[in-house]
Amino acid sequence: MLKLISSSCIQSRVHRLGPGLLPVSRPGTESTTPLMKVLSSLVGLSWRNVNLGSRVFFCSDSSDGSDQVVEAEVKAAESGANEAESKGSSAIVPTYPRPEDYLTVLALPLPHRPLFPGFYMPIFVKDAKLLAALQESRKRQAPYAGAFLLKDEPEADPSVASSSETEKNVYDLKGKELFNRLHEVGTLAQISSIQGDQVILIGHRRLRITEMVGEDPLTVKVDHLKELPYNKDDDIIKATSFEVISTLRDVLKTSSLWRDHVQTYTQHIGDFTYPRLADFGAAISGANKLQCQQVLEELDVYKRLKLTLELVKKEMEISKIQESIAKAIEEKISGEQRRYLLNEQLKAIKKELGLETDDKTALTGKFRERIEPKREKCPPHVLQVIDEELTKLQLLEASSSEFNVTRNYLDWLTALPWGEYSDENFDVIRAQKILDEDHYGLTDVKERILEFIAVGKLRGSSQGKIICLSGPPGVGKTSIGRSIARALNRKFFRFSVGGLADVAEIKGHRRTYIGAMPGKMVQCLKNVGTANPLVLIDEIDKLGRGHAGDPASALLELLDPEQNANFLDHYLDVPIDLSKVLFVCTANVVDMIPNPLLDRMEVIAIAGYITDEKMHIARNYLEKATREACGIKPEQVEVTDAALLALIENYCREAGVRNLQKHVEKIYRKIALQLVRQGVTIEPTVDSVHAIEPKETEVDFEESGQNTAGKKNSELLESSSPEQMSETSTIEVQTADQSADIEDAKESVEDKESGSKKTNEKILVDESNLTNFVGKPVFHAERIYDQTPTGVVMGLAWTAMGGSTLYIETTLIEEGEGKGALHLTGQLGDVMKESAQIAHTVARAILHEKELENNFFANSKLHLHVPAGATPKDGPSAGCTMITSLLSLALKKPVRKDLAMTGEVTLTGKILPIGGVKEKTIAARRSEVKTIVFPSANKRDFDELADNVKEGLDVHFVDDYMQIFNVAFCEDETQSIGEVTA
Repeated sequence: MLKLISSSCIQSRVHRLGPGLLPVSRPGTESTTPLMKVLSSLVGLSWRNVNLGSRVFFCSDSSDGSDQVVEAEVKAAESGANEAESKGSSAIVPTYPRPEDYLTVLALPLPHRPLFPGFYMPIFVKDAKLLAALQESRKRQAPYAGAFLLKDEPEADPSVASSSETEKNVYDLKGKELFNRLHEVGTLAQISSIQGDQVILIGHRRLRITEMVGEDPLTVKVDHLKELPYNKDDDIIKATSFEVISTLRDVLKTSSLWRDHVQTYTQHIGDFTYPRLADFGAAISGANKLQCQQVLEELDVYKRLKLTLELVKKEMEISKIQESIAKAIEEKISGEQRRYLLNEQLKAIKKELGLETDDKTALTGKFRERIEPKREKCPPHVLQVIDEELTKLQLLEASSSEFNVTRNYLDWLTALPWGEYSDENFDVIRAQKILDEDHYGLTDVKERILEFIAVGKLRGSSQGKIICLSGPPGVGKTSIGRSIARALNRKFFRFSVGGLADVAEIKGHRRTYIGAMPGKMVQCLKNVGTANPLVLIDEIDKLGRGHAGDPASALLELLDPEQNANFLDHYLDVPIDLSKVLFVCTANVVDMIPNPLLDRMEVIAIAGYITDEKMHIARNYLEKATREACGIKPEQVEVTDAALLALIENYCREAGVRNLQKHVEKIYRKIALQLVRQGVTIEPTVDSVHAIEPKETEVDFEESGQNTAGKKNSELLESSSPEQMSETSTIEVQTADQSADIEDAKESVEDKESGSKKTNEKILVDESNLTNFVGKPVFHAERIYDQTPTGVVMGLAWTAMGGSTLYIETTLIEEGEGKGALHLTGQLGDVMKESAQIAHTVARAILHEKELENNFFANSKLHLHVPAGATPKDGPSAGCTMITSLLSLALKKPVRKDLAMTGEVTLTGKILPIGGVKEKTIAARRSEVKTIVFPSANKRDFDELADNVKEGLDVHFVDDYMQIFNVAFCEDETQSIGEVTA
């Protein structure tokens, strides 16, 4: 690299140069060549004003980055010598002897770049012998040496920079080994100065090594080289030189360093000829050492110019790249600084105006702070969307509608608990305890839930199942879901889909709509703050379907374990992992759930509670909770077991306990009113006493028995004015009146307390006074008949409220030849109407088989009725009951006492299975029925019932109607048809 040396620096460190060592132009002459005129026009120089005594020179720098400043003082040569050489064409001031007289020189190795004629180069000489030889030759007025570029090692990569290693190798080379590593062509260098181990060289002319003379230090014989003859007027040479100058001009526009090179070089060089132009271009270019050595070795002027042109062109391209890089960095830095300053000014302005809360930067910072703790757990696709939206938010105007949409969207995205899960507890014993605390009975349901938790413990996760709790209202389906969440240590979230007709409630709205919101699941995750809550979807059998889509189909993606790992909400529009969410659904009637949805669920049926279970629930759960809610103490009220039993039997016959809870609350509300009425005259009096007591403390007595208040009043009288005295007297009167009121109040309190002790006794709720609290009984005994008459049979039915008994009655309207017909009433559905027709046909066949001559059905018009005509009835389980009723009328024989039956019959008399075995069994027990007939296919369902449900029942399992006929009409043959006693 070339350095500019200023004269101000030279004064501090002066180095004397031998006479004639400076490359200067001849005094009094002008360079009239075209090249010099062109180059002079580039730098704006006047050749007439060249200062021969200038102290500014060029030096070439080693490529290892160590910039050594060469300071030298130009000393004019002796006048005689200058005059003798003033006629010569060379700009180099000659010495004695002349440079061309040196045919044997010391060889100096150059590790990094060759030395071109007319340029300086500092080198470090570590070899002591070589340094001494240089100093000696300088003293002997022979300050010349040969500078030769060092060849690279054969295995070394010239493109890899390792300057320290190269210098170490140069110092180690000696004699023949060093001679073999030197390039043949070098430069005759004048030793300008020696400072320590630093030697300043000035290039003069080209040399070629011919042979080695001495080894230590290395001394070689050389030949002085001259350029090959060339034609100055050759057009190709001119054109090439002009292209070099043109390229130099372009580089000068972008690089001030090159401009200094040209200015300094032209001040101290003689005629600016074509060879020197080529040397100049190659010397100041950033080409590698081999390319520079190639230029140095080339003696053909045209070829040398071409090589230099290539190097300068490459330098021009590098300069352009450097300029573009610098411009880009400058624009980036200036743009960022400008944006930063403007933002800071904007913040200051908004702070002064009190608008900093609406700052987009603050809003963006809030979102970034919210998502930062979740960044490691957040899915990459969600992070990408958040970053894009944050960038978008910065570019939007706060007044635009899109800004609010983006802000709300980011609010939802950053508020969701990405990757945050609550620790699950799979302790089965703890779960059993929690379930027993919250619910009584339901043994099969609890067992199934414990199995589910046990499987989750072994798997380490409880997802993958959708539990559906089905049963009548009030049996505790919702509270069971809450208990499961508590047992698993999961967050609980409930939303009801009853009557839901809009898909957007589940899948969310599109963000383009005004007032768009995410679906229920996204809202759930935001509310609970964890990604694995227990979500209870209530009343799933009551889903609606409207113009806004089919919610049941939308729930498929939500509840399907294979799909909900990538649940896509329309509002968020990014996949959400719901596979860790535990879904629990509730339904009253499973048949109302769409089949594709039901297929993904595991149904757990909750049939309801029998009377014994209701008694326990009322005593241990409902009564306790209601008493605390009403603020009544246990010792104030006693509700007898007979009262609870009557309440259950006559008021609350449904399968659940919600209605029972209402009646218990009704009882305790009336008790609370009764207690308050008893104490209404006491409590306000006590309050007034408390209000007076702070004033009573003024009437106090000392140990001597004197009235302290009197003393105070006398003191006040002595030290007060007449106005104050009047005020004091008023106070005295008030105090006296208050003391009298206190005495009266105390007396009244004592009287009232003695009376309240008599009236405020424990309130007893018994069967006898139950009607005073809950009114008249709602239900009467389901058994209408103590002794079943002819044509009447008790059937068992299932309803949404549980099981119930159902009478089927048949009577004769008229009788005559060929008048056989059947008339149906009782709001029967299509299924039961068809069952009645089948029953009529089967009954005629059985009667014909039993009594061949009996034409009752052929000649009788019958009326079949199912009581409670206001209640719609339908279902495939009344066929056998209808046949028995028809046969009872035809045979004029009542059925067996305490008998109830259920089952559907085919035309051939086969009994088909039915549903709701537990509910129907409970209904039979409620009606005090001891004998039940079930289809044989339902024996397994009956065996699974609890022992307290089956206790004391005679159950017959049949698969043909003739077995029912024998049970209903032939009591003596009951043992022969396979009676099963439970």
